[in-house]
Amino acid sequence: MSLLIKLFKLSKKMKTNKNLPTLNTLENLATTIQDTNTFFLNKVQKQVNTALTLRNWIIGFYIAEYEQAGKDRADYGKQLFKAIAQSLLKKGLKSIRERHLYLCKDLYKAYPQILRTLSAKSYLIDFKYSANLRTLSADLGYDKIQPDMNQLLTSLSFSHFIELLKADTANKRRFYEIQTIKNNWSVRDLKRATESLLYERTGLSTDKEGTLKKHIIKNDLKPEDVFRNTYLLEFLGLEEKPSYNESDLEESIITNLQNFLIEMGRGFCFESM
Repeated sequence: MSLLIKLFKLSKKMKTNKNLPTLNTLENLATTIQDTNTFFLNKVQKQVNTALTLRNWIIGFYIAEYEQAGKDRADYGKQLFKAIAQSLLKKGLKSIRERHLYLCKDLYKAYPQILRTLSAKSYLIDFKYSANLRTLSADLGYDKIQPDMNQLLTSLSFSHFIELLKADTANKRRFYEIQTIKNNWSVRDLKRATESLLYERTGLSTDKEGTLKKHIIKNDLKPEDVFRNTYLLEFLGLEEKPSYNESDLEESIITNLQNFLIEMGRGFCFESM
């Protein structure tokens, strides 16, 4: 009898709880089920993304270890990654191709602290090689600008990491990590930011917050916000301004090209601006 009384009180409490969904119509019921389904699908997606990133990191670690100590590594030389992919294909692993193996190794090199995260430790409890990996984790040192790896691991997909790996310095990568987490960027958003040289434009601008805000709030990229070649920045000598657009960079590029051709002497001609 006491159990029935408790259930009755619980039912009454649930009816008066404002946090519970309204289920008084079929439409409300369907909407609530849809919201619930979306919530758990997102949970599953995050779990899959975390597992995929961890798997790829571990593959990268294995490759790096083999390159250092593999007995037959000299037999493959520069064809090593191709040979690995072919061997995996014979074992039925069609999705892990040569390019993917390079990305795995790059991920391991760029983020050596992943194994120290709580998420990684929880995933590897039942993994048959977990003992060796725990030893590796204990031996790894800390990077001075090491980010919150657990947040990155649980918030970003492996596709995000692929874009982050394109950064040519640790500081640039960290900048995009912070902005991706802060603004909940999709892979497309992150790619748009890197292709528009947001890091470089923010560094060149005195109004850094304004530059970031301008990029975040706009829906579509404008031509002046897209610079096609990141290596050209090394060629520029720009003075500080609140912000830079494509015309600023274009003028500087042409000026530097003109000076460069003049220094080359005979045989080169700069016709006009």
